[in-house]
Amino acid sequence: MEPRIAQKGPIPVELEAGKAIYWCACGQSANQPYCDGSHAGSEFGPLPYTPIASGTAYLCACKRSKNPPLCDGSHQAL
Repeated sequence: MEPRIAQKGPIPVELEAGKAIYWCACGQSANQPYCDGSHAGSEFGPLPYTPIASGTAYLCACKRSKNPPLCDGSHQAL
């Protein structure tokens, strides 16, 4: 089962060092790029991520990154 493509480009977010987030891996969340529990009943689950440094991060919204939750440009091949 492939995750749903939420958007064909990254979502810039401000993250705080040491503060965990839960990235949506299924693509179904209405609160992209964060998990809202929409994966319930599927093989997907949220991916916890704790940034080392504060600042802007570009989180994957196409759900095809080889380095989730960070965008690696995989959306360019879609």
